[in-house]
Amino acid sequence: MKYAIVTGGSKGIGKQISIDLLRKGYFVITNFSSDKESEKIAEKDFSEISENYRLIKSDQSDIDQLNDFISQIKSITNEVHCIVCNTGITIRKNFNQFTNNEWEKAFMVNVHSHFYIIRDLDDIIQPFSSIVFIGSVLGELPHATSLVYGVTKAAIHSMAKNFVKFYTGKHVTVNVIAPGFVETDWQKDKPIEIRNNIYSKTACNRFGTVEEVSQVCMMILENRFINGEVIKVDGGYNFR
Repeated sequence: MKYAIVTGGSKGIGKQISIDLLRKGYFVITNFSSDKESEKIAEKDFSEISENYRLIKSDQSDIDQLNDFISQIKSITNEVHCIVCNTGITIRKNFNQFTNNEWEKAFMVNVHSHFYIIRDLDDIIQPFSSIVFIGSVLGELPHATSLVYGVTKAAIHSMAKNFVKFYTGKHVTVNVIAPGFVETDWQKDKPIEIRNNIYSKTACNRFGTVEEVSQVCMMILENRFINGEVIKVDGGYNFR
């Protein structure tokens, strides 16, 4: 059996990727930070597909909880075949209103925690495995609403490309999926005027779906010649 790690798998893109990996026969180990309602729904949805999963409470902004998550992974398996670095947070405020703690928390969750997971699981990541980072088109394009989100996603894009050098010998591919605006809980409360503004800039004239992002992730896992890429899944954002 192949083992997959998906961070932030209780909802949104991470949940859909977890579901699709379960359907492919992976044993999926994923985490959530605090949303108990999402945990219950994810447990129900996962269990309808397979018994081969673990959903672990672990806030990636807390180094002790992160270390415990890594320890639990190692207690479940001594082989990892896929890591999807999905968990992310944003802070929507002007850059001069950020506190040090807010800025550092975003870096911890979005960037540092994923580096630590890969570093600490390195000895059990198997040859011909796949590492996929969920970046963002906003890591490529400036965005006024959340500076820290764009900067951390740009860091993820760079980190993934650098990891390619280190994993060449093990034939582990490392790629980034950079979604545009996707229908998730983050977007559900967006005012219609803001949504319409985004639609007007997007060639497809809509938000993407979590299924569309997960389809790209599944394709990356199947194709061993895709490596070191940042693949945009943004509906042609900024093409109108």
